[in-house]
Amino acid sequence: MTAIRGGGPADAPLLLAMLDGAVAWLAANGRTGQWGAEPWSGDPRRVERITGIARDDEIWVAEVDGRPAGAMAVAPRPPSYVDPAGEPELYITLLVTDRAFAGLGVGGALIAKARDEARAKGAALLRVDCYGGGDGRLVEYYRRNGFEPVAEFRVGDWPGRLLSQRVEPVVLENPERGTQPGQ
Repeated sequence: MTAIRGGGPADAPLLLAMLDGAVAWLAANGRTGQWGAEPWSGDPRRVERITGIARDDEIWVAEVDGRPAGAMAVAPRPPSYVDPAGEPELYITLLVTDRAFAGLGVGGALIAKARDEARAKGAALLRVDCYGGGDGRLVEYYRRNGFEPVAEFRVGDWPGRLLSQRVEPVVLENPERGTQPGQ
């Protein structure tokens, strides 16, 4: 069973370790287009990026039997390379799972947590971006989890895909005023 806990800046080494594992797996499978073949922890720019995400964004860590199995970062705004939505949103700025837990629904559980957080924050829009090249499996993964592709973009030579989904607002029962949308 997957449990999800709040995280923070102290989880930056965990995020980097999971990203290093993902890069190793991708490289071993001939899929270096997404993140290359070198560990994130060996690149000072990537270390700073992840340290900044862990410091500035809301971190959630999925655990299976008490072991970290995946992590997600969310923010009320997109990264600098994506235009703001023009409405309240929650943006998944990072989603990574430990390959040892592949196929156990860890990523899906984290995405469900993002939906819950969006509802709690009064955001009706949940967005994420991902690698849009290669065989398209990552885009399809997000489609299976309720996202629809809305735009393509490039950061340098890296092809990205922006995806979004609508989140139903929380409805609170108020016996005096009828049913009201939650905040």
